[in-house]
Amino acid sequence: MKTTITAKKMQIPQNFTEYAEKRIDTRLDKFFGDDAEAKIVLSELKNEIILELTVKYNSLYFRSERKAVDKFAALDDAIDKIIRQIRKNKTKVEKRLKDTAFKEAFAEPVEEVPDYEVIKRKKFKMRPMDIDEAILQMNMLDHEFFLFTNAGTGEINLVYKRDDGNYAVLEPDNT
Repeated sequence: MKTTITAKKMQIPQNFTEYAEKRIDTRLDKFFGDDAEAKIVLSELKNEIILELTVKYNSLYFRSERKAVDKFAALDDAIDKIIRQIRKNKTKVEKRLKDTAFKEAFAEPVEEVPDYEVIKRKKFKMRPMDIDEAILQMNMLDHEFFLFTNAGTGEINLVYKRDDGNYAVLEPDNT
């Protein structure tokens, strides 16, 4: 598995790079093939390390963000969270992961998680607006995300509020 580590406004010690590559190889290689990519982004906020781990394999993305005082503990927690995501969605993702992933990792029976149930459907009219107006609408509705038609591109976009208080926009990539 290819591992990339980047840091925002901090230095990455060599021992962490070696530790991260070894932990990812030993804990996650059984699920993913050699062409999988793991990306780690480290940042520091108020004496706390924020670690984002994203694994991409066969058009599947697994993402985990953890906060801890120690970057090693944050990495271990992030890996554990990704393993829990895989286990929770076992039947849905096992066809796209390595054939032997679940035979090796879960020799003991795994409790089946019931499928989700859609309890509400909602229809609404979307009118073209810019990103600033979409954020304003989202905040006025007190929602965490807002789906809208981008007036500049004509595409459907989604704006959402991040855990750090900033905003992000999801745009389709039709390439």
